[in-house]
Amino acid sequence: MVSYKELGLVNSKELFKKAIDGGYAIPAFNFNNMEQLQAIISACVETKSPVILQVSSGARKYANQTLLRYMAQGAVEYAKELGYEIPIVLHLDHGDSFELCKSCIEYGFSSVMIDGSHLPYEENIALTKRVVEYAHQHDVTVEGELGVLAGIEDDVVAEHHTYTEPDEVVDFVSRTGVDSLAISIGTSHGANKFTPAQCTRDENGRLVPPELRFDILKEIEERIPGFPIVLHGSSSVPQEYVDTINKYGGHLKDSIGIPEEQLRKAATSAVCKINIDSDGRLAMTAAVREVFALKPAEFDPRKYLGPARDELKKLYKHKTEKVLGSAGKA
Repeated sequence: MVSYKELGLVNSKELFKKAIDGGYAIPAFNFNNMEQLQAIISACVETKSPVILQVSSGARKYANQTLLRYMAQGAVEYAKELGYEIPIVLHLDHGDSFELCKSCIEYGFSSVMIDGSHLPYEENIALTKRVVEYAHQHDVTVEGELGVLAGIEDDVVAEHHTYTEPDEVVDFVSRTGVDSLAISIGTSHGANKFTPAQCTRDENGRLVPPELRFDILKEIEERIPGFPIVLHGSSSVPQEYVDTINKYGGHLKDSIGIPEEQLRKAATSAVCKINIDSDGRLAMTAAVREVFALKPAEFDPRKYLGPARDELKKLYKHKTEKVLGSAGKA
């Protein structure tokens, strides 16, 4: 077993306390490869933002669990090399079993999410509590989930929202011992978060998504004051990336995300961790497609993955500075 402390990582406990007190949210950026990791760390070092490196079950299989451990350790050293030592969490996103969470903890993760939201309520509690009891023995923080987000992200698939019931949160948190709680208030996984029928259109004909359920968030905050809340599925799906992808041969239809002003509003509340994955995928794909279209003779991966990395870094600096409010909080 490898402790995350040996890798130079931190868990999320103190970061969340500071975020709630400071009215900002910690960015939780998903990654699968070296270029994504380089972009995340350089963006957060330059903006002096703490960061949560998120790895889904699918990403762990893709990157290899042993390589991931050393990539996380390398991220810590890379931040030092860039000149500023930021707090870095390595977090399992949407863990679906006790065994997966246990394995991640043994391989150096400092935080895990156990997602039992698809299970009956009592089964969700039992599974979450089991993970918490094991994780806390190793000073690893645990995120649970109540409510179901629609959309698709790796192995997580749901056709419809089930909003979090405020009446359940006190019971769930007290019986499981979780350190943070992911809730469902209208965010959604993937790049197609809403159907056109759910949206209105602005003066330019662009689709405008419905407002997040801030009334549910407010009620949850009142039930568990000061408790760390997490938002999944919080990509904004920048239309310039969608347009670039479609311009150069892609086919993304009716791609709609969460407006950044709504995320900024959420970040000033008890929401202290906001997950962003699809935006990064769009930024990199747009950059790669542009290189392939404009330079069809190019075959050096560095010549298209380099621009993709640069675009991702630019996006994530924007997120820490203008959306989440985490810049300068490291």
